[in-house]
Amino acid sequence: VQLQASGGGLVQAGGSLRLSCAASGRFVSNYAMGWFRQAPGKEREFVAAISLSGGSSYYAYFVKGRFTISRNNAKNTVYLQMNSLKPEDTAIYYCATSTRLGLVPVDYWGQGTQVTVSS
Repeated sequence: VQLQASGGGLVQAGGSLRLSCAASGRFVSNYAMGWFRQAPGKEREFVAAISLSGGSSYYAYFVKGRFTISRNNAKNTVYLQMNSLKPEDTAIYYCATSTRLGLVPVDYWGQGTQVTVSS
């Protein structure tokens, strides 16, 4: 499985960005998908995950109510709509897949996409 993330950039606080992650490869539709992030000097942390069907999703407490994860299985793509962005959301965002909704363990990682939120 290969994952290609895109959509990062520079945005002012309060703004929005939409990240995309396109998956390819065998059995890609068998995986839950999600996002992690890593800020400079910090450990990588979970952000959001969505089930195979898209019927279940869950979020880290610090993005709940601001970020929305979705997926289009016809396009093998997962999205992360990020609204009301804060400077502390600045990080490299990584998409990931797993056979488990909790994304533990992660089976495949995508390359990161940089999100920078200015104050």
